[in-house]
This record gives sequence, structure tokens and C-alpha cells, in this order.
Amino acid sequence: MSPKIVELKELSCRCQKLRRAGKKIVATNGCFDLLHVGHVRYLQAARATGDVLAVGLNGDQSVRKLKGPGRPITTETDRAEVLAALDCVDLVAIFPENRATRFIAAVHPAVYVKGGDYTSETLDEEERALLNEIGADIRLVPFETGYSTSALVARICGKAIAKNKGLR
Repeated sequence: MSPKIVELKELSCRCQKLRRAGKKIVATNGCFDLLHVGHVRYLQAARATGDVLAVGLNGDQSVRKLKGPGRPITTETDRAEVLAALDCVDLVAIFPENRATRFIAAVHPAVYVKGGDYTSETLDEEERALLNEIGADIRLVPFETGYSTSALVARICGKAIAKNKGLR
């Protein structure tokens, strides 16, 4: 397993050391099921806002609660490994809750990034309150239109059904 993948306690220790070394820590989080170019562009944009990018990854149970039955497509450990393989990602931590509050508390980021499909008002109230308490700068990265795991799954399933029926 990659040394970039850590438990929340280790994440907190590493981030404290990085802050003491003067590094600007950026945090983001999500499900990242079936990583696609929209995710990669988003993570690269997040990383560009600081020195270190810590990614909180929703665990399998929370993805199921958030996205519904049949999700995630890939396991949390597989998703963490794929994220850790990206040059723009410095640390990955899996969290089991639906919300990233414990992850945010562990990272204590200078910058918190979410995709443009969010607004300041649609961020979880508890997460937003913690970010304000920490003094984190909340930034929204423009949404990459045309990229969606759900749409990708639907497209794959549609092609599989068409193939099984002899259609193209």
C-alpha cells in the first residue's frame, strides 16, 4: 500500500508537521468512484492552491448511503490506491462517515476545495462551521461539464444492454 494512504490519526500528525514546516495544506474530499478526467482536473486545480493536497475519501458504507445501492463500483482501498497514484495528491485518508467533519478536523487545512457543483450555501452546515472556526479559505473549483461517474455508469450499462440485445 502507498505511504500516501494514512489513517486519520496519522494524517493529523503529518499535517501538524507540514504546517510547522510552513506548508500550506489544502483539503478536499469525495467518493471518487471510477476516477475520470473531471476528477483529475479538479484534484490538480485543488493542489494548485497550496503546497500539499490531502484527500478525504468516503468509505464504502458512506458512498452507499450517499449514492445508493450498487455503489461504490470500486472498493475504498482500490479508490484510495488510485488517488494516491496521482502526482497532485500528497495524502489520502478514508473516513467512514457521510460528512467529512473528522477528516477536516484532522487536516486543519488552510484551504478547503470543493467542486463547482457546490456553493457556499450547499456545503454541509457542520463542515462549513468547522472550516470557519479553523479559518480555512473555502474555494470552489469550476465544475467540469460532461464528466460524471453516474453518467459514465449509465453509459456503460446502456452499452452492455445494447450489446446483449445485438444492438450497437
